[in-house]
Amino acid sequence: MSSLMWDEEPPREAAIRRLRRGHRLARALETWRPEAWTHLDEDVRGAVRRGRLRPGGWQGMLGREHPAGLRALLFRHPTEAELALALCDPDGRIREAALAQAADRPAVLPLVAVRAADWAAPVRDRARAVLAAALPTADAAALAATAPVLLLIRGRLHGGAGAALLEEWLRGAPADRLTPLFLHRDRATRRLALRTAMDRRLIEPPELVRLATADPDPAVADAAAGAAIAAGRQDGTLGLLLGARTGRIRAAGVTALHRAGRHAQAEPYLYDRSAMVRACARWVLRQDGADPLARYRAACADPETVHGRAPLGLAECGQRSVDLPVLWALTGHPRPLVRSSAVAGLRAFEVADHARLFPLLQDSAPGVVREAARALAPWADQLPENELLGLTGPDRPPHVRTRALRLLRDRGSFAYEETARRLTEDPDPVVRQQARRMLGRRERLATSLDGPPAVPLPRSGG
Repeated sequence: MSSLMWDEEPPREAAIRRLRRGHRLARALETWRPEAWTHLDEDVRGAVRRGRLRPGGWQGMLGREHPAGLRALLFRHPTEAELALALCDPDGRIREAALAQAADRPAVLPLVAVRAADWAAPVRDRARAVLAAALPTADAAALAATAPVLLLIRGRLHGGAGAALLEEWLRGAPADRLTPLFLHRDRATRRLALRTAMDRRLIEPPELVRLATADPDPAVADAAAGAAIAAGRQDGTLGLLLGARTGRIRAAGVTALHRAGRHAQAEPYLYDRSAMVRACARWVLRQDGADPLARYRAACADPETVHGRAPLGLAECGQRSVDLPVLWALTGHPRPLVRSSAVAGLRAFEVADHARLFPLLQDSAPGVVREAARALAPWADQLPENELLGLTGPDRPPHVRTRALRLLRDRGSFAYEETARRLTEDPDPVVRQQARRMLGRRERLATSLDGPPAVPLPRSGG
């Protein structure tokens, strides 16, 4: 095959080069990415039209100058690479002829999916026929590559028909063909597979819980958790949901306690680390006539037994005039979690008492300093600059120095940049890394707002 005439070779153009060299599709592009197939289609067409892709290979085989030569594709078995390039050709006659060879070639099925939304009706109709016949017999790899493409292009003018073919087939597909799609890296594919399997009741509650706790997509996780709850067997299912690491899933489990009539079991979740879980726990207790605010006040009343996150929960549903003094008192509690929760509660009440909040920036616990800095950030321009500078000194702990530096930045202090540059060479690795990160972010933002730096003009001689 003749070579490509590229001035340079970005990754997308490299895929065409590999195909021209005869590489299989699995080596030429990332077949699991649906965009890789649509990009290949666009790039081949553009390269041929711009003359950057020399005639040869599949085009010479088809005989561009002799339309009768298009029939040659029906009798000659092209390579996988030749067939892929032919399916992307700008000439609709070539694309249509190539589809005749694609019927028993599962590797190019994603490109058949692209052709199912083709702008040329004959190509489009033939691609849909090939697709309808190929989906039932496609192996797992072909299906995993094709389904995301069909879902990606369904928003195109003619793209809905291909996605409809996929959805119709999945509704009757064997379970062992459907379940591998639960683990697909493409989010839309996982969503469709899960929705179809739930409609068909193919997934047992333990597997639904596993999907709910493991999938990074909130839509998939929420749907799986809801289906697990609706499926019954609540003792085992609720226990798994309530023990999940993800707050959204624990929240679903807490909410399900209401349906199960187990309201009292929601009380420990009043002190969960997730705000969503705490809110759900309060709702469940209210459905049973209990008062979450009274529970929080009781939990905060005794400093010896106060729960670590009770002060924050108190602020989330309490009354400023009644509960603010309790939170201030707990900022001096011996346990760091109680102190940080109390400061977070002050922030929830939008306390603006700088004189009382500022000393908390020197707390020995990083969590307390973090919450104090967050509480002070909206009023950073009113904070004493010299005292903030003092907190960045080498005699302070790293968590104090970095938060003070952030507040200097938020304050718009003229001393910020000089201090940050000094700290980029600090002996402490935490301080050094944070200062470099803050400076780098500031410089990237300045570049994006002002455009690229000006190129200095050469000096004139003389």
